[in-house]
Amino acid sequence: MSLKAIASVLGLSVTTVSRALNGYDDVAEVTRKRIEEEASRRGYRPNAAARRLKTGRANTVGLVFPDSSLPLSDSHFIEMLQTLDQRLARDEIDLLMLADKPQDQQRTLRMLRSGAIDALIVTHAMPQDIRLQRLQQKGFRFLSLGRSQLPQPYAWFDYDNHAGVKLATDHCLATGLTQLAWLGGNEPSSFVRDRRRGFLDAITQHQPLPVPLMAAVPPSRRAGYQQTLAWLAEGHVPQAIITDCSPLGEGAAIALQQAGRLSGPQAISLFVYDGLPQDSIIDHPVNAILQCSQQHVGEKLAEMVLQLLDGTPLNQLQTLWQPRLHLTSD
Repeated sequence: MSLKAIASVLGLSVTTVSRALNGYDDVAEVTRKRIEEEASRRGYRPNAAARRLKTGRANTVGLVFPDSSLPLSDSHFIEMLQTLDQRLARDEIDLLMLADKPQDQQRTLRMLRSGAIDALIVTHAMPQDIRLQRLQQKGFRFLSLGRSQLPQPYAWFDYDNHAGVKLATDHCLATGLTQLAWLGGNEPSSFVRDRRRGFLDAITQHQPLPVPLMAAVPPSRRAGYQQTLAWLAEGHVPQAIITDCSPLGEGAAIALQQAGRLSGPQAISLFVYDGLPQDSIIDHPVNAILQCSQQHVGEKLAEMVLQLLDGTPLNQLQTLWQPRLHLTSD
């Protein structure tokens, strides 16, 4: 179906139809709506290459993720990516996955400089993030998943990771569970730091001051399993274990179940940030620090990316969502 056919049916010029479908603002809103409805009815989709020439955009957004298998084995991360990709596709924007390899960083900058990609989504932000600093210095558009210390305002999306873990730790202490263990990741990401700080801040505000067990390990099911078994074997048996991610939580749950400590009179309370994975082999409920569904996160990120591309002021593209505590007794 051609522009000429749509123009003929509506009694408009081909130029008017083309400009309306390519987002130009010099077409009256009533006329634009008529054109879009007729195009939709006929199943017309504008030529992507032609639209890129006219708008000056590549209609491609890059997503930078850590150079490891861990994010891509995280069911929550994958669900967010799928929703983000689907939502951007509705606006004919492609999502390009970019592994964060040191040797590829210059390539990513070249793609931004040449206009091959319109903006970057940078995941797993770090407190002092040289990637974000470099992007800001060069004036490139980016959206950060997590917060960092930058000299100028920038677009970011984050959860209050500190508050989420503090909720769980405060609950434990308020219910008399003072022998606590923190099972956290060893990555340099801001969310790992903030979740650990939430745990420690809750501990230091309690009197008498508890002395918790602390472990920083790779954020994997294996590491969670091995660390929990090690605590039990050493005779360091906490009343509650708080983990900072699903894989560590599932590993801890498997170890506790094998030791007969996940349920029953000798049960150790387990609190898992994000809850157990959807495909977890553990069917026993655990306490969870929950965020909105990853589908909602993907939708929100896509909305923010579109606003970023449309020139929305950066200080209006800063979103902090609050987690909640879900107990097995709820």
